[in-house]
Amino acid sequence: MAQGTVQVTHTGTSRWRRRTGEYASLSAALEAAADGDVLTVAPGTYRENLVLHRAVTLRGPEGSVGSVRIAPVDGVPLTVRASAIVQDLHIEGQDSAAPAVLVEDGTPEFSDLRIVTRSAAGIEVRAAARPTVRRCTVDNPAGVGIAVLGGAGGVFEECEIVSAGQLGVSVREGGHPRLDRCRIHHSSGAGIGVTGEGSGLEAIGCEVYEIKGSGVQVTARATAHLTDCTVHRTSGDGVTLDTDAVLTLADCDIHDIPENAIDLRSRSVLTLTRSTVRRFGRNGLSVWDPGTRVDANQCEIHDSTGDYPAVWVSDGATVILDACRVHDVPDALFVLDRGSRADVVDSDLSQIRNTAVSVSDGATAQLDDCRIREASTGAWFRDHGSGGTLNNCTIDAAQTGVIVTKGADPVIERCTVTNPAEAGFYVSAEGRGTFDSCRVTGSEGYGFHVMDGCRTTLTRCRTERCARGGYEFPEGFAGQTGDGAGGSGPVVTDCTSDESGLRTAPAPAPAVLTATQATPGLLSTMPGQRAVEPEPVTPAAEPARDSAAVLGELDALVGLESVKREVRALTDMIEVGRRRQEAGLKAASVRRHLVFTGSPGTGKTTVARLYGEILASLGVLERGHLVEVSRVDLVGEHIGSTAIRTQEAFDRARGGVLFVDEAYALSPEDSGRDFGREAIDTLVKLMEDHRDAVVVIVAGYTHEMERFLTVNPGVASRFSRTITFSDYLPEELLRIVEQQAEEHEYSLAEGTGEALLKYFTALPKGPAFGNGRTARQTFESMVERHAGRVAQFAETSTDDLTLLYPEDLPELVRPS
Repeated sequence: MAQGTVQVTHTGTSRWRRRTGEYASLSAALEAAADGDVLTVAPGTYRENLVLHRAVTLRGPEGSVGSVRIAPVDGVPLTVRASAIVQDLHIEGQDSAAPAVLVEDGTPEFSDLRIVTRSAAGIEVRAAARPTVRRCTVDNPAGVGIAVLGGAGGVFEECEIVSAGQLGVSVREGGHPRLDRCRIHHSSGAGIGVTGEGSGLEAIGCEVYEIKGSGVQVTARATAHLTDCTVHRTSGDGVTLDTDAVLTLADCDIHDIPENAIDLRSRSVLTLTRSTVRRFGRNGLSVWDPGTRVDANQCEIHDSTGDYPAVWVSDGATVILDACRVHDVPDALFVLDRGSRADVVDSDLSQIRNTAVSVSDGATAQLDDCRIREASTGAWFRDHGSGGTLNNCTIDAAQTGVIVTKGADPVIERCTVTNPAEAGFYVSAEGRGTFDSCRVTGSEGYGFHVMDGCRTTLTRCRTERCARGGYEFPEGFAGQTGDGAGGSGPVVTDCTSDESGLRTAPAPAPAVLTATQATPGLLSTMPGQRAVEPEPVTPAAEPARDSAAVLGELDALVGLESVKREVRALTDMIEVGRRRQEAGLKAASVRRHLVFTGSPGTGKTTVARLYGEILASLGVLERGHLVEVSRVDLVGEHIGSTAIRTQEAFDRARGGVLFVDEAYALSPEDSGRDFGREAIDTLVKLMEDHRDAVVVIVAGYTHEMERFLTVNPGVASRFSRTITFSDYLPEELLRIVEQQAEEHEYSLAEGTGEALLKYFTALPKGPAFGNGRTARQTFESMVERHAGRVAQFAETSTDDLTLLYPEDLPELVRPS
C-alpha cells in the first residue's frame, strides 16, 4: 500500500479559527501541527521515523483499524516526547538496536496500536515519561516486549505482549509501571522481569503463560505487587525471587509449572495471600538461604505432578504458613539445615503420599493448631539438632503419626493421633523428644513405640484401642525416674492406657505409670510393660542336636565342598574360642555375620539353617532358628515404615539367624528416593547394638552382592567373610536326582543315569537355571511322565511302579 496523505485539523483557542490542511508526509504534518491539533492519517505505509514533540493527536482513519503502517527501514519508528495521543496505528521496526516505540517524556496516551516488530523493544519508556497504554498489542520476537527503565512509569491496560524474543515486560533502573488486565505469553525470556534497587511493578488481573523461562522474575532489590494474576504453563519456575527481592502475591493462581512454582533465594521476601499454587513439577514453594522468608496466609498448595516436597525450606530460610491448605502432594513440608525454620499455624495438610512434615539437619519446625490427615508419616524429626514444637495438632489416618530418630529432640504437646496403621509415635536410633499430654486412639500397631537407647520423656499421655499395645518400650524398661537416674531409656510420668493386652487382675482405676511410684507392684500393671502379657503357648521344641549331628547333615549335602570347608573352619574357630574362654584364656574375636553369594538353588538357605543350628549347639545363639526375609519384608511403602518393619524382622530372629535373600535389592542402582537405604541403616545399627543376639546372613547373586558391599561400606565392615556357592556340576545334579529318587522310593533304570548326565550337560545355564532346584524339578517331571506312562498298563509290577527310564526325562528346551 502506498503512502497516503495526512489531514491535520488545526485547533485554536477560538472556534472560528479551526481549519484543516492536508500534507503529503507525516513529518510535514507534524512540523505544521501545534499542541491540540489532530492528525488523521490516510491508509498506507509510511517509511518515516516519527518524532512527536507536541501534544497532538495522531490517529488512523475511523473504522479502518490497522490500515496505517509506520514502517521505516531503520531507527525508531515512533518517538514521543510530549503528552500526545496516538491511536489506531500499525507500527513496524527493523532495527535490533532500537525500540519500535520510544517514550521519553510527558504523559502520552496510546490506544489500539499493533506493534509487530523485530526491534530491541516493542515499547520502551524512559526517564520522566508516564504513558497510558490501552488495548495495544506488542509482537517482538527479536527483543523485549515492553521495557520501562530509568525512573519511568506508566499504566498499561488490557495490553497483549506476545512472542517476545526476550522478556515480555522488563522493568529496571528504577522503572515502576502498572499493568492492568494485560496478557503476556509465548515469551522466550521471563514473562515479567523486575530488577534493580528502586525498580517496582504493580500488576492487577494479568495473565502470564506459555513462557520459555520463568513466568515472573524479581531480582536485585526490586519490588513487585501482583493482585488477581495468573501464571501458568512456563518452561522454568513460575515465579523467581533472588537477591533481596520483595514480592507480594494476593489472590493469584500459579499453576501447571514444570519446575518450582515459586523459588526464592538470597534474602528475598514473599508475602502470599489468598493465593493458589497447583500442578507443579518440583516444589510449590522453594525457599533458600538466610534471610529469605515467605509469609503465606489463606493459601492453597496442591496437586503436585512430580516427586518433590510441596514446600522446601533450607540453608537458613524461614516460611510461615497461616491458615493454609497443602494437599495431594508427595511430601508437604521439608525443613532442612541449621537456621531454617517453618512456622505453621491453623493449617491443613492432607492426602500426603509420604511425609507431611520433615525436619532435618538442625532445622526447626513449629506447628500450632494444625490438622494432618491421610499421610504416610505425619511428622518426622530426623536427626541431631532438629526439633521444634507440635502444639495442639491432630494427625488422622497416617501410617505413623510422629517419628523421632537419630538424636532429634522435638517437643510434642497436646497432640492427638487417631487411627494410625503402624504406630502413633515412634522413636528410634537414639531419638529423644518430649511428649506431654498426647493421645493415640485406634492404632493398628502400638500407641507409643520407643526403641532402645532413646531418651524420650512422656508425661500425661494416653492411649486407647491400640491393637498391639499402648506402649512398647525397650526390653528391661522398669520406669525411669524423672531425675534421669534410670539411665538412657525413656522417662515416663502419669501415662495411661486402656489396652486390652494388660492381662493383670482388673483394677478400679486405669493403669497408670508414675515415675515417683515405680514400685514392683505397680510395674506389673503399667502400660509400658508389654512383658506382662503372657506369651502364647507353643508346642515344646524338639531337643537341639549337637554340632556333630548338624555337621553330619551338612557333609551329606551334594557338592558344596568349598562351602563345607568354610563353615567347618568358622565352627572350629568358635568352638576353640569357647574352650579357651572356659580355660581362662583370651579368645579371638570371631564375627559370625556372613555373606553368601551365588546363583539360586545352590543351597544358601539350607546352609544358613544348618549354620544357625551349629551356633545354637555351641551355645553361641539361644535358639538357632532361621528367619528368612527379602526386600518386600523389610521395605515399607512410605517413609518411616521401613525402620519399623526391619526392627520387627530383627526381633523375630533374636536368638537365631536373620537371612536376607537378594539383599542387593535394598540398594538398587537407580535408588533415587528408594526406602531400601533406610532398611540398611536400621539393620546395621541393630547389628551393632545387639551383636550377640542375632546372626545376619545377606545373600544374592555374586556380581550384585559385590556391588552391594562396595556401595555400602558400613555393611561390608560388619561381615566376617564371604562364602561363594558355585553352580552344581552335571554329576552333582545327577546325585541330587538319585537322592530324591531314593527318598521317594524310586530307582533309576539302566541307562537313565547316563541320560540324565547328558541332559544336565546340555541344559542351558542361563539366568533361569536353578541348580539344585532344577534337579528337583527334573525329578518331579520324570515322576509325572512315569505316571502318565504306567497308568496305561492293565497290570503293573513293582519294577513298573518304581523304575524311571530315559524316556521319562522332560524334553530339553533350547533357547531360540
